[in-house]
Amino acid sequence: MKNKIFKNSITTAILLFTVLGFSQNKSSNTVTLDVFYSKIKSEKNPQIIDARGPEEFVLNHINGAVNFNLESKDYDQQIAKLDKTRPVFTYSIGAGRSVWLADDLLKKGFKEAYSLEGGIANWIGNGKPFYANSKSKLTLAEYKKIISENKDVLVDIGSKYCAPCKKVKPILETIKAQYGEHLKIVEIELEDSPQVIADLKTVKVFPTLILYKDGKIVFKKEGLGDLKNDVDVALSAK
Repeated sequence: MKNKIFKNSITTAILLFTVLGFSQNKSSNTVTLDVFYSKIKSEKNPQIIDARGPEEFVLNHINGAVNFNLESKDYDQQIAKLDKTRPVFTYSIGAGRSVWLADDLLKKGFKEAYSLEGGIANWIGNGKPFYANSKSKLTLAEYKKIISENKDVLVDIGSKYCAPCKKVKPILETIKAQYGEHLKIVEIELEDSPQVIADLKTVKVFPTLILYKDGKIVFKKEGLGDLKNDVDVALSAK
């Protein structure tokens, strides 16, 4: 009986060690924008992989990137084209698919594989060079005009492919119903207006919500949090 318990304890310890090791390895592959950009700039022909879906990639992407992920039918053929001795840079809408991809590349013997913290939101949101297949519907000048002409403005910046961004929509509807014309709500999506997101140089993740009062930023929220309560508190303050 004691021998069985001892064996079970060892098995549990090994499993725990494996899980922790895996988590730490994944975490270490995710780097900040500054590190990611610096490493790319140091490469003559950087190997950049956009791990989003093809419908997302065609709208906008980092210059020089190719598009595939773990679910791509030609995944094995795509990674066979890469040089295992050189760094590989991955990104997605946030840091999900790109992290899994970078981790898998390391398991397959690649020397270095990095995932971008905050994904394409962080890249474009900080003004790094990118490709877009169309002009932004909203310009920075138009954005500034909206802010200057309205006392209270709530700006929602995200993407239609971002899961957390979809959860913001019903909350915005509730806020809109409560405040009506007293609060201007501006919704900006990466697919429609990437350039204004780049020009603002303030977005690190999707969704990002910014509340302006008399032209000044009252708060900037990354992610959902308690958005409704934060808006109520900010707008009730003198």
